[in-house]
Amino acid sequence: MNIKNQVQSKQTALITGAASGIGYELACIFAAENYNLVLVDRNQLKLAEIEIEFEEKFGIIIQTIIKDLSISTSPEEIFAEVQQAEITIDVLVNNAGFGTYGLFNETSLSSELEMLQVNLVCLTHLTKLFLKEMVKQGRGKILNVASAAAFQPGPLMAVYFATKAYVLSFSEAIANELQGTGVTVTVLCPGATVSAFHERTGTSDSKRVKREKMMDAQTVAQLGYRGLMQGKIIIIPGLINRLLAKSVKFFPRSLVTKFVRNMQEDK
Repeated sequence: MNIKNQVQSKQTALITGAASGIGYELACIFAAENYNLVLVDRNQLKLAEIEIEFEEKFGIIIQTIIKDLSISTSPEEIFAEVQQAEITIDVLVNNAGFGTYGLFNETSLSSELEMLQVNLVCLTHLTKLFLKEMVKQGRGKILNVASAAAFQPGPLMAVYFATKAYVLSFSEAIANELQGTGVTVTVLCPGATVSAFHERTGTSDSKRVKREKMMDAQTVAQLGYRGLMQGKIIIIPGLINRLLAKSVKFFPRSLVTKFVRNMQEDK
């Protein structure tokens, strides 16, 4: 769908990984708040269903972009499609991401390289592309979805935890750089969330997932949206998650790493 006739009174949010989980719930919230949407995901069927649902329910304009973000050319292609359609992106939500589980010397290198591309490189690339226009306009918001995993090393999910630590550090740094520009950067760091993530990564049977009372994706999205609109830099949903994130700095890193390893192990 071309959006050259985009309603000027409405702002537009671009959301990656929008077909399910936190990304889908964020899309619901932005739609309910009368934002037009650019939804990015590789699940063409699901995006088509969302497009029909949202246009009927909310009366907004939706652009769907089918892209596999593990392919290095995807960010430039997304940006080009948005520019060709003459869409101004007011809010960028870098939500897409995935993880793998297992000992690093046994896990798939190809999967981990794809993870680095999606979780880290694509997020950085899209931020670079859309941020310049936001700064030029003197307004805009960016929401990067990291994880509570960002605050400590993660044995058995070493690369995933490291990518989220990057997202946290990167977001905090550019949030500082952008002070006074009218553009804000927020990083959302949820703990274990009810979604298909744990089935995909093979962590459904881990002690952490079994013991932890997981927050639902809708609640995480609501807290993320609220914090984004308030201009917060870091959002950690859930009191326990906030306490754990703050407490790790008071313990030796070796002890923290052992604790995480214990919680990551099966049964």
